[in-house]
Amino acid sequence: MQFWNGREEVPQGLGPTAVTIGNFDGVHLGHQEVLSQLVAAAHSEEDTQAVAITFDPHPLQVHRPDDCPVMLTGTAEKVQRLSESGIDALLVLHYNLDLAGLTAEEFVKTYFVDLLNVSVVVIGHDVRFGRGNSGNFETMVELGERYGFSVLGVDDFALSGHTVAETSRRCSSTWVREALDAGDVAAAAEVLGRPHAVLGEVVHGAARGRDLGFPTANLASASEGMIPADGVYAGWLEDAAGARWPAAISVGSNPTFHGLERVVESHVIDRPTEAVEDFDLYGQHVRVEFVQRLRGMVAYEGAAKLVEQMHQDVAQTRQVLAGLPID
Repeated sequence: MQFWNGREEVPQGLGPTAVTIGNFDGVHLGHQEVLSQLVAAAHSEEDTQAVAITFDPHPLQVHRPDDCPVMLTGTAEKVQRLSESGIDALLVLHYNLDLAGLTAEEFVKTYFVDLLNVSVVVIGHDVRFGRGNSGNFETMVELGERYGFSVLGVDDFALSGHTVAETSRRCSSTWVREALDAGDVAAAAEVLGRPHAVLGEVVHGAARGRDLGFPTANLASASEGMIPADGVYAGWLEDAAGARWPAAISVGSNPTFHGLERVVESHVIDRPTEAVEDFDLYGQHVRVEFVQRLRGMVAYEGAAKLVEQMHQDVAQTRQVLAGLPID
């Protein structure tokens, strides 16, 4: 996939292209459906490239920063997920007030027509674009007639008959956030089409886990990705070399030890060696995937009861990751 960080990096004479646009926060199943149809539309036309346009930062961070939700994924994760969709190129536009001030027609002519030589636009029926979000699907159809491109509308992608939805519901970033706020990472995974992940650097912590016999990889506070509700989770840790390890993951402030800072700690289980010094992750950028919540965060009366519970957490983590029901 070609990556263009700003319009200046788009090669001259590009085209024709099939284009879609969106924030793509989380790149959930609904986004994936749009991207799939974008790639199909491009492949149906000779020498046509599938191009997705997204923004950095999120428009709400510019217009209403106090109302902007935590992003499900950081930019690096979003780019990686978009690259896996099969698109040919991704154009990231730096979102600022100048860009926001373009009318719907100015935006489409500048970026779709003049820059990308668009032949077909693939968008959801709820799309909004241009100054004050004045442009909608009907606007895009009208502009297509004016500038000579076709418009393909993609219906909402809904989950039904799944464990997370008793009735059909449209896949959305909001749904994923609701699930993560509730600690329901399994539901979030169904909407995303994969386990939710947080990425960050492993830093030194208070070393309490090591003292208790459960050394942990602690993520720096500047990690990327929305952190789910406090609790203990079964999941995976992927190191910088791409090796994946089963892990019992704790999210919270360590109430047993009266902690204040909210942290993500991963205890890797079933390592090939029990020697901690042979498994040094400090300074590495790792990926922590959440598969299932095991329990909420509890303050235990003393270290002995906490250690007993941690042994149970590790046993349950093995069960979950082996696909077995928890007893």
